[in-house]
Parts: sequence; C-alpha cells; structure tokens
Amino acid sequence: MRPAAPIIAGESLRIVRGGAFILDVPYLEVREGEVLSLIGPNGSGKTSLLLTLAHLATPFEGVVFFAGRRVGADCPVLEYRRALAMAFQEPLLFDTSVSENVASGLRIRGLKRSVISDRVAEYLDLFGISHLRNRSARSLSGGEAQRTNLARAFATKPRAIFLDEPFASLDPGSREPLIDDIQRVLEKTKTTTLLVTHDLMEALRLSDRIAVMGRGRIHQIDTPDEVMNRPVDETVAAFVSAGTVLAGLVIEKRRDTFVVAVNSEEIESAGAFGVGESVGLYIRPENVTLSIGLNAVGQKRVTGARNVFPATIVRIMPLGFYEKVLLDCGFPLVSYVTHQSRKALELREGQRVSASFEATAIHVIARGRREPPEPSSC
Repeated sequence: MRPAAPIIAGESLRIVRGGAFILDVPYLEVREGEVLSLIGPNGSGKTSLLLTLAHLATPFEGVVFFAGRRVGADCPVLEYRRALAMAFQEPLLFDTSVSENVASGLRIRGLKRSVISDRVAEYLDLFGISHLRNRSARSLSGGEAQRTNLARAFATKPRAIFLDEPFASLDPGSREPLIDDIQRVLEKTKTTTLLVTHDLMEALRLSDRIAVMGRGRIHQIDTPDEVMNRPVDETVAAFVSAGTVLAGLVIEKRRDTFVVAVNSEEIESAGAFGVGESVGLYIRPENVTLSIGLNAVGQKRVTGARNVFPATIVRIMPLGFYEKVLLDCGFPLVSYVTHQSRKALELREGQRVSASFEATAIHVIARGRREPPEPSSC
C-alpha cells in the first residue's frame, strides 16, 4: 500500500539563535489523515518544529508546503493558518460560557448560525461536556477547560490540527479519560494531527508514526513498533527506554547468529555482524523471562535460540501494572514481571534467578570496528 500523500511538508527547516541550531530538519511530511507525534526530552526542538510548520516561528529558514502549495507564495499564510487549528498545554479560553468558547472559531470563519449551533452540540457531546455548555469558562477544572479547548479546535473541522503537550498539565484522573476521548475523536474524524509530547505512552497510544527528536534534529521517524523495537541510535534507544543497553564486541560469527562479548559474558544475537565489530545491544524488559531452578544457582548456557544467565536481583520497583526488576548477570539487565508473577516466583531482592531472552529479541546497532583481543597464551 502506498503511503498517503503529505498534506503538510517542510523542507530545509532551520532556526539559528546565538550561533547555535535550535532546529535543523532537512525534510518532514505530515500525511493526510495520520497522527504524527513529535517526541523527545525538553529542549529537543519539538515545539519549535511545530511552530515552524504552523508558520508561527520567526524568523526561520526553509519552506513549508500545504497540499502541494508553497506557504507564503502560491498559498497565502492567512489561508494556511485558517486551515489549521491549534491547542496548547494551557487552555486559552474566553471569559464566557463553554458553548460560546466552542463556537468562537466557527463565528470567526463566518459560518451560519444553524451550522454553528449543530457543530457546537456535536463537539460538546464528543468531548463529554454537553452538561457544561452554560458554565462559565472561569469555573472549569483543568480537565474541563482542556476539553473545551480541544472541542473548540476540532469543531472548526480543520485540515490539520496541531496539539502542543495538551495533556501535560493534567492530573492522571483527568488525563487518562481525555486521552481515551481524543483517540476516539481522531478515529471518528480522521483529522490529520501533529502532536507534541514528551510522554512516550501518549505517543504510542495515539500515533500512526513517531518522530524522535534530540537537539533540534529528527533521529528517527517510523511506526511506533519500529521506534520501540528497532531504535536507530543510542539517542532514540535512551528515550524510548529500551531497557538494557549494552556495549560489546563481536567475537564469533555463526550461520544465522553472532556472539558478542559483554564484560566477561557472551551473548548470542540473530543477525549478520562480523568478528571485530563493536555493537550496541538493546534488550527490551518485556522480552526478558525470569525463572527459578538449576540455571539460577550458577550454571549458564547460550544456545542459538536463546540466552540464559544466572542472575542476582538487585532491586524490584513498582511500575504501574508491572514491576521492574534490575538484575546483575555479570552485566546489568532489566526485566518486567507482573504482580502475579512476582508472587508466584516469590521474587525478592538478593535472590538468585535465571534470566533468559531470545537471540531474535535483541536489537543491534553498529558502533564501529576494532580488533578482538588475542587469546591468552597462558
């Protein structure tokens, strides 16, 4: 299937301040009907890129295209902005009722009174705030205000909507239901969306594609599955919490796998790396299995199918629906277990266990080449 055509595209986008690059993006496209999330740590350039694509960041270098037309040339900037809607972290509401706030963008666009009335009712209902229609915006809670803000933006039925950290200031009790509703609204309306967030879980729930940013640049842009399981570099792996990140040296090449020396241990991975290559191994916690038994008390084996190591539990930390287990296998390793699994295995800090993971569960990134150490002559 061919990818959808871009509704918005940016070329050679740059912002330089004080001689330093704030933004340096050679090319980015937002496809018709998709949800594209920009994620990364604070200061990575996410909001700068969003504002540049919205033609609100000044000054900037580069070109923005809307539906194939160059913004500011054959597509007037005002026409482009009217085709967009934006919602920010802090709702900017008028000092009037909820329904009047939702109607404001429609009135600016000169829609008929009957159309405005129907549209307001529709989006109040979609965002679950019909019962607040006559409430003053000043009396709303944070979650209610953001629902009003989003209803106002979506009610204009924009060609694309830009959302800048819309859930960041909300408490969990307000955030989770709102994310559920946004997901439902996006599925219903198919609105092209550019979402800025530092929260990986938000991006995973809502996105068709994710762009990981760092220091003003896009390091990787791909589907959530690709970004999570096959990060292109250490910057991406660190942000998506790849779990265990190990540096090692390839010491043996086999038919479909290769063996990497990590500290004093050997890990076998699927792939075609050659002897002498320096690699980074990325092992996600959900792919590490813990058990108790013979291998937990000192034996180790490496097979073509999986790696099994005796390990000591260093620490156990609650992590929502799971528990995060930090292990010492001669190298650090992280595993996620359910609360039920922890109870069943009677896991505790200081306990000896067996940690295993498939050779195919390791994502490998080349880091260069150096010669393996000579075998000892002793």
